[in-house]
Amino acid sequence: MTDPLLDVKSLRAGYGGKPVLQGVDLEAKAGEIVAVIGRNGVGKSTLMRTLIGLLPTMSGDIHLDGTPIGGLTPHLRARRGLGYVPQGRDVFPRLSVEENLQVAESKRAGKPGGYQRVYDYFPILHERRRQRAGTLSGGQQQQLAIGRALIGQPNVLLLDEPSEGIQPSVVQDIARIIMTLNRETGITVMLVEQNLDMIQTVAQRCYVMDKGRITAELAATDLHDRAAMRRHLAV
Repeated sequence: MTDPLLDVKSLRAGYGGKPVLQGVDLEAKAGEIVAVIGRNGVGKSTLMRTLIGLLPTMSGDIHLDGTPIGGLTPHLRARRGLGYVPQGRDVFPRLSVEENLQVAESKRAGKPGGYQRVYDYFPILHERRRQRAGTLSGGQQQQLAIGRALIGQPNVLLLDEPSEGIQPSVVQDIARIIMTLNRETGITVMLVEQNLDMIQTVAQRCYVMDKGRITAELAATDLHDRAAMRRHLAV
């Protein structure tokens, strides 16, 4: 059996000394697209922030390709192959599209001109490369945020609510791009998501979170039981 590329064991983390994650166990194998779902406030974004290193672990282990990374800074985790797109996208609004990509290239040790590859996946970004990021639509900003994360050529891409604030037609475009990236590059994707259509379109399996714990693991066939999925996603 293939070892997981991202392996999380008994992870506890939170804010102000109070744990939100109560011993999370999950994994993603190379080339998988795995979703993490659950009601609002159960710890999904806290999980993403802990995996990338924005929140320190209180206890537990995070391994990336067999190497422990729980003590590394976000910058070093990115260099080891972990990419992250935060909730709300967080682009540099006053910089152009291309300048946003160039900043990512300088910070993440991407190859010079590597953002040209991003344009192959996101043609709208090339078209608007001179435009300030803050004037882009929500969907275009999300594409830019994903493109920035790809600059460092990560092995694992963490996406926190990629459909948030985006119109349905663009959500489907982003879903197709995620699947194309996965198919063509073999990148492993772990996404936190509330949009049922996106989950059913892209995810190969799914973890359910509640009260800071993983309470269920759903196979691909389970993801198409819409009634059951709505119960897991209910606010």
